[in-house]
Amino acid sequence: MIKIAPSILAADFANLESEIKSVKSADYLHFDVMDGVFVSNISFGFPVLESVRKITKMTLDIHLMIETPSQYVGKFAKAGGDIITFHVEAEAPEKIEKAIREIHSLGKKAGLSIKPETPAEAVLPYIDTIDLVLIMTVEPGYGGQDFIYEMLPKISDVRKIIESRGLNCELEVDGGINHETAKLCIAAGADVLVAGSDVFSTADRAAHIAGLRNP
Repeated sequence: MIKIAPSILAADFANLESEIKSVKSADYLHFDVMDGVFVSNISFGFPVLESVRKITKMTLDIHLMIETPSQYVGKFAKAGGDIITFHVEAEAPEKIEKAIREIHSLGKKAGLSIKPETPAEAVLPYIDTIDLVLIMTVEPGYGGQDFIYEMLPKISDVRKIIESRGLNCELEVDGGINHETAKLCIAAGADVLVAGSDVFSTADRAAHIAGLRNP
């Protein structure tokens, strides 16, 4: 079954608890962390995550768009994250491997993300040890961007790598997801779809989430 991960970056933070309850039929709750350095925007960090953890039992899918993520993966895991994903572009190879081990040592799942300009091969050295690959289909840093259709072959390439190695590794796509692009991503091999503004801009969010699963 296709999994849906609404991004709270697009939620109304004045009513965050009710916003989260409105998407409880989803599989994951996506949590975008931005530091103003790795990407030009700034979002939120540990205090918000700890607060969210107290009000939901949903799987918290943490996407770190930050510099030196190896310094912080453990803290985000301990603050309530269930899946901790960070960018291959943000760390040296040996620190990536160390961060993956730390996440797993805390009983959490580890993921790696790649920007649009980064080739699928960038995850190859680590793919046997991670639980999720996140392919960005927009430039990381801002919600509401248009889907980059040129990323569809990359999704297919990563799916082929996962299947050829018989891995239990989810393939997640983030950026510009709506009913049209969801169908294309699923056809290309995606397992998990991150959707922010597309979900939180609708009135009947449960129906919209169900529609994204079967576009």
